[in-house]
Amino acid sequence: MPGRAIHSIMPNQFDAFLAALAAIVGKDHVLTGQAGTARYTADWRRNFPGAALAVARPADTQQVSRVVALSARHGVAVVPQGGNTGLVGGSTPDASGRELVLSLDRMTAVRRVDALDNSITLEAGCTVLAAQEAADGAGRLFALSLASEGSATVGGVVSTNAGGEQVLRYGNTRDLTLGLEVVLADGSVLDQLGTLRKDNTGYDLKQLFIGGEGTLGVVTAASFKLHAQPAKVLTAWVAVPTPQAAVDLLCRLTGAVGERVTAFELIGRQTLAQVLAHPLDGMRNPLTIDTPWSVLFDVSETSALMDPEPAVHAVLEAAMEASAVTDAVIAASGRQAHELWALREHVPEAQRLDGPSIKHDISVAVSRIPEFIAAAGAALEALMPGIRIVCFGHVGDGNLHYNQSKPAGMDEAAFRAQEQAVHDAVHGAAARLGGSISAEHGIGRLKQQAFLQYKPAVSVAVMQRIKQALDPHCTFNPGRLLPRPVHQPS
Repeated sequence: MPGRAIHSIMPNQFDAFLAALAAIVGKDHVLTGQAGTARYTADWRRNFPGAALAVARPADTQQVSRVVALSARHGVAVVPQGGNTGLVGGSTPDASGRELVLSLDRMTAVRRVDALDNSITLEAGCTVLAAQEAADGAGRLFALSLASEGSATVGGVVSTNAGGEQVLRYGNTRDLTLGLEVVLADGSVLDQLGTLRKDNTGYDLKQLFIGGEGTLGVVTAASFKLHAQPAKVLTAWVAVPTPQAAVDLLCRLTGAVGERVTAFELIGRQTLAQVLAHPLDGMRNPLTIDTPWSVLFDVSETSALMDPEPAVHAVLEAAMEASAVTDAVIAASGRQAHELWALREHVPEAQRLDGPSIKHDISVAVSRIPEFIAAAGAALEALMPGIRIVCFGHVGDGNLHYNQSKPAGMDEAAFRAQEQAVHDAVHGAAARLGGSISAEHGIGRLKQQAFLQYKPAVSVAVMQRIKQALDPHCTFNPGRLLPRPVHQPS
């Protein structure tokens, strides 16, 4: 993918470049130096510390356009950044100190909420939580929900095609997005911000940027679907003996209440043990029995005239009679439901407190989840006896966060030395079952090697052609998702 070199600004051009940036976004919104840029240069997991040429904080789409055009003229690479909650090193600068971080954190406006149209239009820096609150104010539901919703932003969730806890019913970001506004590599603005449900006029261009990880353009605003608010939500924590029993319970539930199953999470014994070992907010085990696996699910109903609770009780009773469920508790209040979900949402923090870990975000067909867990678990135990598997995730859509903590007594360096072998075992198990090495976190820099190994070569080649067409000089996020291009002498 030939093209002229990027991020090649000369030292004597640096001051002029900064002055031009300041003229666009204002002097106070061009940050330089380690102290000024620190919060923008480290990812949430601290795996990819970097150094920025500068951080630019535009206030609107026109300023974004001008910053991108300026950067392209000077050969400066641009790293778009939202809430910086990404987990694969895709939204922070590299260590060269020659990449410009383009932060959208000033662009937070809710442009429009339309209850009749069931749509909402938001600027890229608006947080998911703010979107939820704006929709709630109009009597509607913004269905995207994830643990980082207080800091994750609209531009970020679009660029990573974020999933979250309610994908089973409402879909991921791709399913919820109606339109986008995107600044392209030459600074031009692609306005596809409409809210039409049907528009059969050629290519659906917005799909290129959803999940594009900021490599094709800068998302500056997005329109989303809204939904009816639930009139009733049943939240249950259920003990099951095996992953197969969990999948069978999902089948029973969907057979009884259909699409009302909003979320369905699987949580392994080791996962819950880590959370309870580092209790926050007074969390406790919801059940009095020890169980190898737990399921946390929500069933929601939007009509006040219908009550799914009798059907849910019937499903659980039948599953208990069949020994597919060994115990269960249904939240009696919103507070109790919140406490159950807090256990699930604190898993990443508990694992961080526990010590070093190796993380995976895989997906397989729902029916093959038990097979994956068995195969990957056996391979890992053979590789590293005593390895602790922290398995949890969105079983309803086939997405598992399948992580590993070091065996008790093992030296951290010895554990880290086996990291690639652990990745190979987990990714190989997923691939053999027709799965994906990344269900919702993306590729970034962390998973690029595995991406190139498991993604079909033709698919990678097509992506490279799209990148070349839309960003021929590799202005946006070079080296993320796709490898850096090999430049030919100009």
